[in-house]
Amino acid sequence: MEYNTQHFVRKLKAMGITLTDEQVQQFITYYEMLVEKNKVMNLTGITQFDEVLEKHFEDSLSLIRVVDLNHNLKIMDLGTGAGFPGIPLKIAFPNLKITLADSLNKRILFLQDVIDELQLTDIAAIHGRAEDLARDAAYREQYDLCVSRAVANLSTLAEYCLPFVKFGGQFVSYKSGECDEEVQDAKSSVFLLGGKVKDVTKFALGDAKRSFIAIEKVAGTSKKYPRKAGVPSKTPLK
Repeated sequence: MEYNTQHFVRKLKAMGITLTDEQVQQFITYYEMLVEKNKVMNLTGITQFDEVLEKHFEDSLSLIRVVDLNHNLKIMDLGTGAGFPGIPLKIAFPNLKITLADSLNKRILFLQDVIDELQLTDIAAIHGRAEDLARDAAYREQYDLCVSRAVANLSTLAEYCLPFVKFGGQFVSYKSGECDEEVQDAKSSVFLLGGKVKDVTKFALGDAKRSFIAIEKVAGTSKKYPRKAGVPSKTPLK
């Protein structure tokens, strides 16, 4: 099938991302695998090609607005779901070392198929809950950057994500446009977890308003966190 990717390629170029023909083809293959698997498994509510390009791929890559992705960063993508933002980041920036983590094993099996099909290297898909993985020395405080597009309260996300980030690194949360109140409410819990809200970057993506909340890791995270499974989402830190 013929796909028109010119608009997508142009928009990425405006963000400072230049794709080779091979990378464009990797995005197309990823799209095809995504919509095919989506027939039997709930991965995305968006399946139309242009919409996936904008609302999943371009949104994932918008991280370049707040992080210089040309360095060899080690990144944890927590609650990756169908692979966002981790797989688009890996396709566009092969230099990144990425771990995709999700609590649903069948999603991880799909992501492993994508990794194999696209012949991506320095990327791993792991199955587990954030509460358990963050207590594993192989992952705890090992990452320059933790990212998440997961839909959750910022206090909850910070408790899941900050334990993975090394001192001096950062956690960046992908959010919809209006998040000022949420950021204000989460400041004390972020501090408790060894973080500090660095900045909030708002931008437009097509008709949608989007935000990035960047949280710097300024101190180690107490071994008390994250709390046991289910608690961070049921009872967010205040």
